[in-house]
Amino acid sequence: MSLGIDSGWDIFNLIFWGSSFTIIIIKFIQSIRIVPTQKAFIVERLGRYHKTLEAGFHALIPFVDKVTFIQNLKEHTIDVPPQDCFTVDEVNVVVDGVIYMQVINPTKASYGVTDFVFAAIELAQTTTRSVIGTLELDKTFEERDLISSKVVEVLNQAAEGWGIRVHRYEIKNISPPLSVQAYMEKQVTAERDRRAILATSEGDKQSRINESEGIKAEMINISEGEMQKRINEAQGRSEEILLIAKATAESIEKIGQVLSSPGGEEAFELKLKEKYLGSMANLADNSVEVVVPGSINQYDSWVKNLNLKE
Repeated sequence: MSLGIDSGWDIFNLIFWGSSFTIIIIKFIQSIRIVPTQKAFIVERLGRYHKTLEAGFHALIPFVDKVTFIQNLKEHTIDVPPQDCFTVDEVNVVVDGVIYMQVINPTKASYGVTDFVFAAIELAQTTTRSVIGTLELDKTFEERDLISSKVVEVLNQAAEGWGIRVHRYEIKNISPPLSVQAYMEKQVTAERDRRAILATSEGDKQSRINESEGIKAEMINISEGEMQKRINEAQGRSEEILLIAKATAESIEKIGQVLSSPGGEEAFELKLKEKYLGSMANLADNSVEVVVPGSINQYDSWVKNLNLKE
């Protein structure tokens, strides 16, 4: 009987010590932690924060130290679910977005907030509703940057205590009701038609201006050509008159020189008499009336008068 009791006790001791040894081995194994790059392990010692393990090899005290939080230090991409928002002109729009943020203080991210991802999403949604509530529907599509910058500003103010930093917030979609979409499409079509009509009218206007400018330039060219033509003709006549006057003056000067020379006057009278006699010989064939002296003795006085008339 005692042998059976001893055997049972031995089995119990074997199981107990075997389990204890196994637990100790497991704890020793768990006390050796290798932290990957861009990860941070939060260690508590006897239930209190002890230290933050960065990338590398670390050895903890079994049964005393415990890794309670593991934080990813990479940039997080968090989708913000669609939500209903009302603009200042009371139009309901559905807005969703995406947050880009990163853990910069693993300790605050572990103890400063229960779930920083959930908190960031909720704060982004409330801020988006607040900003859109101050804008008209048309402005919500134009002021995406304003909405995003405001959300980032509010998130970073709160995230300072959460140990995170929000890099940017992007709005993915702003969806108004179907009736509003149909109205906006009609408005866009009307605006497109208006611009097309305006562009056509501007083109026609410019075409008319160009045509009138061409006609104007043509008329100016014609008038300038006519003016230049008349100037050239006038200059030609002027030069002709000057040349004739110059030639006449030279001929008169030469005649005067001849007359003033010895025997020049007699030679000149002789030339005139020859001209007279030649004219008398052609009277029969000439239809022009000619006045002749009554007698040949009046020839000298008649020649002088004839010369003055010519």
